Amino acid sequence: MTMTVSPKSAARMACRAAGLADRSLTQLHQHATSVFLVPDEGAVVRVSPASQQERLEIAVSLTRWLVGNSFLATEPLAVPQPVTYAPYVVTFWRHYPQPEGAAPPVRQLGELLRALHDLPSPPIDLPRHLPLASLKSTVDSSTYLDSSRRAWLAGRREELLEAYASLEFPLGHGHIHGDAYPGNTLWANQGVRLGDWDEAATGPREIDLANTYQGVRFGRTKEELDEFGSAYGYDIREWPGLRVLSEIRDLHTLGSFIRRADRGDAAAAKQLSYRIETLKSRDDRARWKAA
Repeated sequence: MTMTVSPKSAARMACRAAGLADRSLTQLHQHATSVFLVPDEGAVVRVSPASQQERLEIAVSLTRWLVGNSFLATEPLAVPQPVTYAPYVVTFWRHYPQPEGAAPPVRQLGELLRALHDLPSPPIDLPRHLPLASLKSTVDSSTYLDSSRRAWLAGRREELLEAYASLEFPLGHGHIHGDAYPGNTLWANQGVRLGDWDEAATGPREIDLANTYQGVRFGRTKEELDEFGSAYGYDIREWPGLRVLSEIRDLHTLGSFIRRADRGDAAAAKQLSYRIETLKSRDDRARWKAA
């Protein structure tokens, strides 16, 4: 009989293998990745699908290089990682306790991205950024989506990829975070750090800027966007390609909700349905709820 390993069991086994005490392990949240806190070790344990192993190997190597070059990235622990406990892969990170209700200001992300893009190319083989690459398999394999929604999502994905292929990028190409938005910034003693490097890649620099502007869906204000653009040194709102990147981001955000709906998460299914309907009606002003 095959035993099914849970994310929490994988986290415990990985902690013990790394020599970390797991007695205080508690779950922080579960989304695409299950995240656990080990307060006794000052560590965060991230449990991801095993399919992400190559991405996570890159994330660990890249963040070690970034920290070594004085960039404020979230820091991986100095233990052998990632480690695999099928069907999961586990990574370990330093814990940065966050104050209640006081997220870092958006301008801090602009400053971090300016510093990131100004660094020399890292000595790491980063994959090429492929927009909406994971969405196809997520949609095709979904047990929650009906045939009409699956067909609409597939068609919309192709439309956006065609539009993306025709864009010209004035900021050029280079190493990018790939999933940069204010929710991936964390307060730290030295200031603000940028985390969640699973989608690091080489690609157009505009990718790292557009996600913050797509945040108007979640209440991002004009004043915040002004400060963000000023901190980075470029206002992407003056570039006609922003709309395409924002619409790609809109579609990209559906992936985790589809996977959660497949697992029977009723709240995720409700938000997914709302997002799809507002996208189909081209309602650019519809407010969405964060994950």
